[in-house]
Order: sequence, then structure tokens, then C-alpha cells
Amino acid sequence: MASKTTSPGICYLVGAGPGDPGLLTIKGKECIEAADVLVYDYLCNPEHLRHAKPGTERIYVGKKAGDHTLKQEEINALIVKLTSEGKTVTRLKGGDPVLFGRGAEEAAELREAGVRFEIVPGITSAIAGPAYAGIPVTHRSHASMLTIFTGHEDPTKPDTSLDYAKLAQADGTKVFLMGVERIEEITGEFMKHGAKPETPMALVRWATHGCQQTLVGTLGDIAAKVKAAGFKAPAVAVIGDVVTERDQLNWFEGRPLFGKKIVVTRTRQQASTLSRQLIQLGADVIEMPTIRIEPAKDQYAFGELVNDCHTYDWIIFTSPNGVDAFFTMFDKLYNDTRSIGGARIACIGPGTADKVKARHLAVDLMPDKGNFVAEGLVKAFDKYQNMENVKVLWVRAEETREVIANSLTGMGAIVDEAIGYRTVAETEDNLEALARLKNEGADMITFTSASTVEHFLDLHVDLPENCKIASIGPVTSAAIKHYGLKVDVEAKENSIPGLVAAVEKFWR
Repeated sequence: MASKTTSPGICYLVGAGPGDPGLLTIKGKECIEAADVLVYDYLCNPEHLRHAKPGTERIYVGKKAGDHTLKQEEINALIVKLTSEGKTVTRLKGGDPVLFGRGAEEAAELREAGVRFEIVPGITSAIAGPAYAGIPVTHRSHASMLTIFTGHEDPTKPDTSLDYAKLAQADGTKVFLMGVERIEEITGEFMKHGAKPETPMALVRWATHGCQQTLVGTLGDIAAKVKAAGFKAPAVAVIGDVVTERDQLNWFEGRPLFGKKIVVTRTRQQASTLSRQLIQLGADVIEMPTIRIEPAKDQYAFGELVNDCHTYDWIIFTSPNGVDAFFTMFDKLYNDTRSIGGARIACIGPGTADKVKARHLAVDLMPDKGNFVAEGLVKAFDKYQNMENVKVLWVRAEETREVIANSLTGMGAIVDEAIGYRTVAETEDNLEALARLKNEGADMITFTSASTVEHFLDLHVDLPENCKIASIGPVTSAAIKHYGLKVDVEAKENSIPGLVAAVEKFWR
């Protein structure tokens, strides 16, 4: 009889999906956000971990063929111990937790220990993998039945529990997981029991990831193709006529940047915008934050200027970070946005402007399209009005070019510089990305500011051979060239959409 539940802790057994961060369920995301401890597997996308609250303990218990961080019995004991201590534990498992995922075993251990648990289903690679390869597992013209089985059985069992005679003769589509290492044996058993060698078959490796690979053949030749291509796990296999639909339904691998590994060097908070747009075009993105944004050292001096912001004719923002720093301080000093007074607002580009507009404030001045740099903003002011005796508050970083202050002062303006933030080297949040870059290489690295260039080079990482460099604009390009590197791509419009467009055009 199971023990009575007494522990105040709870363990969520969460299916993390097949890999694409967008395929994590809303419930799964909520469980990650609530966790005191995350216990996660080899097949879980590390991007999911970023939903965790600060201070969440992370424990990797990944298992792959021949390389187990912890044995299953040790994982069971670990989650029972953590939950019994009253913690909220989120156990992240690739795909679905109970479809060949041993989630039921873990749930039974938790129940026996008298601790609470919930099973949170996830999208399985058995369906998502083929779909991302343009293969529907059922189709009115081909199959109205689906059989899913595992190619990796319990190694302690003396005989297989799979009835290959029934599997070979079953109607519809057959999908199996974790069977790449036994592909010759499995396909051989199918043909031995009457399956036709010409039956279409496909393998999808790292399904739904940017590095997805698909190998198509037949039941009779797929094993030889796997050996010739060096095709490795993790992969999902599909057997049946539905594989023929791939020619017309292959949407994921046909995107313009598919197969390109691109490094994004912005801060972790800012990287998502650029990463998301590149991923939507098919890129395999490595987020490698090289800088971190911190408040300026002299917050008192910054606060004094923000406090007097209503006394200025213009407030200038030259980065989204400046907007964030300004309004973080502003909200400490005022409880009404109208306290900003009659000051007009100028922004260096659309990304910065969007931050201002999110505060329901209008942007009065911005450079012409394609000229979103300090010089462009100065030119816009020169066209807009006579700057003689105009009071300007420029919100900026500790280290930045003095073009705006020097130029506007030269035009007669009275400029005060509100130093709101500083960029420092990121040394902790990029270790995994550095390992990926070293082990996997990259096709392109993107830089969105001079500081990202400088701090990347401070990491003393060798650029992969033939890796291209993309720059958001001329100031960043100048920094790249200063260090003896070649700029292969420069955005015509100095913005994130402009950079994405330039990268897409380069690889088209």
C-alpha cells in the first residue's frame, strides 16, 4: 500500500518537448518558473532553464547511450529526497515524460515515498520530429493508424518484448524512438517478418532543433545509409508511405537560414529579439552574451538629473538600455509619467523608440531610416530646429562616444549627460555557449555594438575557420576592423531588423 502524502514539497514531472523552445507547454513553463530545483535531462533544450527564477538550483542528470551522469535509481532517490525536504522540484524530461521516458517509474517512487507529484505531458518527438521534417504520421491517402514503439528495450530482459511479426504486418505508420544504434537489427526483423524492403523510411536527428538532419531511404537500404552518413542518435524513425509527403511538406528545412549556425553576442536580456528573428528564418542560434548591463556607479548623480528631467527641452535616448535605466530611476522618484513634463524625446533608432513608446510616450525625433547612429541623430536635430540655448538631457552609458554632446554643444545647446548604466564583461552566463562554439563551430557571429566586439575578444576565443562576421552598423564595424578582423556583412539600416535582413541576404 502506498504511503500517505505528508511532505509540503511537490515534484512536477514535466515533458520539455522535443527541442524547439516554442514547443514547451505553458504549464511546463509555469512549473519551471515555480521550481526551487530543476532536475533536467540530456535532451532538454537549455533555453528552457532560462525561465527559472533567480537562485534556482540546477542539477543535470542527463543520460545518453553509454554515458549516464546518474543511474535511474539514483535519479529516483534524488527527486524523492529534494521533494521530501519541502522543495518545489521540476523534473524536466525530453519529449513526453511517460512515453518511453520512465516518468511513470519516477512517479511511483514519489508516491511510495509519500510526496506529492504531478505529471505534465509534453509534445513527443514521435509526432513533432516527423512533422518538422515534412512527414505527417497520419494522412488520409496513406495511413489512418499509428504505432509507436521503442528501439531501446530494457537491457536486463533476456528476450525482446516486441512482436516483430505483428509490427511488420500492422497497417499504417510505424514510429520508433531510440533505435539508431540497432537500425540494422530492427529493419532486418521487419523484412524477416514480411515487410517490403521498398517501404519508405526516414530518420530525423535532433528533431525540431536548428541543427535538425533528415535521412530518407527505404526499409531495405536505410541501415547502409545510416552507416555511410555517420548518422547518430538522438533520432526518431518513421516507416511508411507518409514519408513520401516530405517532398511537398518539408517546411522547416527549407527556410532561408536553415543549416547556418549563428552566434548572437548581445546581453542575455536583449538577445531574445535578435535570436528569435534568426530562428524564425531557420538558423541554429548560439546565444553568447559577452556583456552585462549594470547600473552606473554614481546613482546619486544620475538620480539628480532624472529628478530634474521636466526642466529640459529635450531628453535623448541612444539605446534601449538607456531607456530602461532612466525609467527605473524615474519610477523611484515619481509615481506619474506626466512628471516628465513638457520635454520632447529623441531616440537614435526604432529599437530605442519602441522602449519609449511602451511607456505610452511619443517620440518626437529620430534619424532618417538607415542612419541610426549618433551622427544621424545630430543631423536630425540640425534639420529640426535652431539649437541655440536649448536644454538637452542625454541619457547614456559610462563609456560611449561623445559625438552627441560635442556636436550639440557646438550648435549652441546646453547639454547635460546623465550616465545611467555601464557595460561589463559577462563571465558566467556564457560558459555553455563557449563550449558549443568550441565543439561545433559557427558559420557567422553577429555584433550589435562596439562593446560586444571588445568583450568577445577579451574572452580569447578563436573564431572558427571561415566564420563570417556581421555588424549592425558603421560604428560597430569600425571596432571590428580596429582589431584586425574583416566585416563580411554590415546592416544598411542600423537596427536589429536591418541586421537580420543583411544576414538573410548574405546567405540567400
